[in-house]
Amino acid sequence: MPSLFDEMKMRSITLRNRIGVSPMCQYACASESDVDANPAQVVGAATDWHLVHLGSRAVGGAGLVIAEATAVVPEGRITAHDCGLWNDAQIGPWQRVAGFVKAHGAAAGIQLAHAGRKAGSARPWGQPARKRTSVADGGWQAVGPSAVAFDERSPTPTAMLTEDIDCVTGAFAAAAARADHAGFDFVEIHAAHGYLLHSFHSPLANKRTDRYGGSFENRTRMTREVVTRVRAVWPDSKPLAVRLSCTDWIAGGWTIDESSQLSQLLRTLGVDLIDCSSGGMAGAVIKPEPMFQVPFAKRIRQEAGLATAAVGMITTPAQAQEIITEGHADIVLLGREMLRNPYWPARAAAELGYRGPATAQPPQYTYWVK
Repeated sequence: MPSLFDEMKMRSITLRNRIGVSPMCQYACASESDVDANPAQVVGAATDWHLVHLGSRAVGGAGLVIAEATAVVPEGRITAHDCGLWNDAQIGPWQRVAGFVKAHGAAAGIQLAHAGRKAGSARPWGQPARKRTSVADGGWQAVGPSAVAFDERSPTPTAMLTEDIDCVTGAFAAAAARADHAGFDFVEIHAAHGYLLHSFHSPLANKRTDRYGGSFENRTRMTREVVTRVRAVWPDSKPLAVRLSCTDWIAGGWTIDESSQLSQLLRTLGVDLIDCSSGGMAGAVIKPEPMFQVPFAKRIRQEAGLATAAVGMITTPAQAQEIITEGHADIVLLGREMLRNPYWPARAAAELGYRGPATAQPPQYTYWVK
């Protein structure tokens, strides 16, 4: 089996190693009220914060750096400070970020998303968790598959009409075309963590009786339509991924069996990798422990014949190496560990005794650190 420091080829893209940076929301973009105060800013555009945050992880040696959940429509943002790719004015700032990441040896990825029932929240610091921003204060009406609130503290979303679904699937495709224009190598569609596409998957949120509800085929229809429309505009030379919540961790919810079945269908539609996460529905009872989600990546890899990414409480180089060498997944995506140490790949190489180009540091650093 490959090592953590072996290259990984996906379509025409070759990653220098099997270490990636998970998409992590930074809530650092200008909101509408920020632009009212300073018209020079662009709502939802990447900033210098994103350049430094993502660029430093590329300099640190990761093979793939994935930018955070990026909304395909304004009302699909988790908060008013989220990134977006719903208009052309947002392309240029992302172009700068993607260019820097690639110049320092990593592939540049971006996650495209719609927050669905969880849209319109305030930023998670400085106020109660998931506090909603009212429409009067600049928020927006959340939407979902059905008029079922995320939890008792959340407002009831508007059930999407068929034409609403078609508009959003088209918005995913338009955002993917902009991501290509911005120079990204890799696109991931966010279908996890209780956001829009995942909420269509789960019987806990989807109570529809039309062609988008009820059966497995119907509940996964929107995700399959999004993938089809994105793949049609996303270059054939570039890989496409989908992040799944592989289970809701709730009886009567979405299951790993369904995730495996969906992954097999997504492979036929041109998806190259499944990013295997879990949870995101209110009421889930999860007992996280190191590598607790890795079995999902292993099973989907075996049953769907697709490359997978393992995520969740992977902290040590030994854990990451085991995941790859034992064939549980093809790449390890790190989140909090990369926040703690942007140079985690170099640490891993030192601990595992690897000496080679897969985590090469720039000369500005290697001259001084020998």
